[in-house]
Amino acid sequence: MRRREFISGLGGAVAWPFVARAQQGERTRRIVVLASGTVEGDRQERNTAFVQGLQNLGWTVGRNVQIDFRTGSGSFDAILRHAAEIVALAPDVIVTSGDGVEPVLQATKTIPVVFVNAVDPVGGGLVKSLSKPGGNATGFMSFEYDLSGKWLELLKQIVPSVTRAAVLRDPGVTAGIGQFAVIQSVARSVGVEVSPINVRDISGVESAVADFAHSPNGGLVVTASALAAAQTQADHFASSPTQATRDL
Repeated sequence: MRRREFISGLGGAVAWPFVARAQQGERTRRIVVLASGTVEGDRQERNTAFVQGLQNLGWTVGRNVQIDFRTGSGSFDAILRHAAEIVALAPDVIVTSGDGVEPVLQATKTIPVVFVNAVDPVGGGLVKSLSKPGGNATGFMSFEYDLSGKWLELLKQIVPSVTRAAVLRDPGVTAGIGQFAVIQSVARSVGVEVSPINVRDISGVESAVADFAHSPNGGLVVTASALAAAQTQADHFASSPTQATRDL
């Protein structure tokens, strides 16, 4: 299924908390969307598909639904602030993704939450199970923590000379801690020593990687997070590799 079709279909999932009430009148419902990434074009495409999906179900902006969009811009601290602000607005539904899921669910146990691209929501304690999530949340996951171990195995297969690997993670995100734990558990079996690189914002990524690159036979594993997505799309990172990554 193409991504646009998937996100358009997400409008149906988001509609579940209040579809049954639609016949009771035209009171305007409020949805707040919290995106964790920074890529403007990609975000606009998702937002457009989301609005179209709701419209196909009879929810029209300006008539019976209001949609507010927020972005964490790749910063977990910004996501935390937005989560608190959004819950204070008391919307009918909150839609969030990635690193936004945990802060939103910590901030409210009553407002319905629909999440996408959550890393192992069961392992991270966000829901009870995939079939019966319970609580006030439901949605789609991107992968389970166990997959993280495969990344280190793949790195070793691609570059057999690698004996040490840095694992880039945001220590404030539960998913980053969980992914590192799995990577660490398989490190000995593949003969690679792993070290976490803990960064909270984009400004600390390049210097941390550069420090690690001073020794040879190194590799880099990037855990899934808003920070990683933001760094991947940063101009100085996306246009060409930094000297640090070339030296790894």
